[in-house]
Amino acid sequence: MNDKKVKVVSLEQMAQHATQFQTDKKSIVLCHGTFDLMHPGHIKHLQRAAEEGDYLFVTITADDFINKGPGRPVFTGQIRAETLASLDCVVFVAICHSATAIEAIDQVRPDVYVKGSEYQVAADDVTGNIQKEIDAVTKNAGRVFYTDEPIHSSTKLINEHFCVFEPATKLFLEKFRDQYTSKQIIEMLDELKNKRVAVVGDAIIDEYHYSESLGQSGKGNVMVVQYNNEERFAGGSIAVANHLAGFVENVALATGLGKKKSHQAYIESKLANNIDPQFFFYENASTLVKRRYVTSDMAKLFEVYFCDIEQSNELDDEACHWMQQSLKSYDIVVVPDFGNGFISPVMVNGLVEYSNYLAVNTQINSGNRGFHVINRYSHVDFVSLNEPEVRLAAHNLYDPIEQVAKQVGERVNAKQIAITQGPKGAVLMDLENEKKYHVPALSTKVVDRIGAGDTFLSLTALCSGSDLPADLSVFVGSVAAALDVLVVCNREPTKPVDLYKYMTTLLK
Repeated sequence: MNDKKVKVVSLEQMAQHATQFQTDKKSIVLCHGTFDLMHPGHIKHLQRAAEEGDYLFVTITADDFINKGPGRPVFTGQIRAETLASLDCVVFVAICHSATAIEAIDQVRPDVYVKGSEYQVAADDVTGNIQKEIDAVTKNAGRVFYTDEPIHSSTKLINEHFCVFEPATKLFLEKFRDQYTSKQIIEMLDELKNKRVAVVGDAIIDEYHYSESLGQSGKGNVMVVQYNNEERFAGGSIAVANHLAGFVENVALATGLGKKKSHQAYIESKLANNIDPQFFFYENASTLVKRRYVTSDMAKLFEVYFCDIEQSNELDDEACHWMQQSLKSYDIVVVPDFGNGFISPVMVNGLVEYSNYLAVNTQINSGNRGFHVINRYSHVDFVSLNEPEVRLAAHNLYDPIEQVAKQVGERVNAKQIAITQGPKGAVLMDLENEKKYHVPALSTKVVDRIGAGDTFLSLTALCSGSDLPADLSVFVGSVAAALDVLVVCNREPTKPVDLYKYMTTLLK
């Protein structure tokens, strides 16, 4: 049993060993965690846990299920498992391919499940998983024990000594955690649940056709690819509504679909349960589909638009009537305006007139480049644009971005304007108080940038429209965007628990 590699087993093997030991009247103690950076606190915790029974088993969360943000875990599951196995007090280690310890508890059925004292107050757990694990232990006739050893946070040690960020980002986080704790931010965000939010904007179906390059055609200068598979995503205003639905209880979605190929059933299947959809239909048109040909490493090869939408007076009348009747009942109206035909000049006027708090992004894309800017709105409370969108609106390529943003914001009578700058982070200009807040990029890895701007818009607009401090609003939006670039397109909306866990990681 001294060979650490022999001590690393599958979860099924661990369960078999537990059954054998318990048949021999021996008690099993189970510890579970990430154990990303072993430190004296971990060792003392495990040594104390081992005293509660005959054999100490340890399970660790697999890499793919660790939601502590970009750069985590620092060490792979195999390395973490072998490190734990090197301790004399540990009998077996298994990697658990689940976000919680529940599967491990159900299979191992420990006599004692041991956690550190920092987990003793289940209400402090933002995930709610600790209580579920306790319930699983009780169901399996075990008991829970909390060690009272000195607490050392792996996350805090990693942030201090193994920080994955550039020095400027590390300095920003050090200053920001002097102003706010993650607990304070989570409490403020939890208080937004009763906000009523309406989303008005274009519906988009994103398709990814995953392909492998075969090189140039033998009969011309044409790139040839081998098709592998495909995936569909509910994008545009649908994605924005889904992001918001995790944080507030009431979300309305107003969007336009084509009658020929509406994709309505698919869209409805992708909407969160607390979203109330209002669809407006174009005659003789199809809902916009954007098909991208993508390599296995997420490089975009080619994109095709399937779009035949034309603005309709009848649809305008229906949408404006709905806005007149409905929008005043919502605290915040978020408009992802992709310039694909749904939001007409008449609807723009309605949004400005009927919204209590209006947040808008006017996106530049291949279908509207050079023709679509924020200036079409006479008043917007909160503007979210990327740097090219700001510069296009001002027709200003060279002046400092803060100066250009202020010019654009004042033109539309905005209270705040946020500018996303990719790897340089984001800037929020508080025009009412003449203050600027910059948050550096909070992700060290990018899987797919598609949808990150929509995520930033969703969370920053919610915070700004709820009168949260401007520096906090842009920070929350930046954290959400950092998580989104790790997700392919709009495969998953931003979940509060993931946002809270990553904020907690950043601010330890």
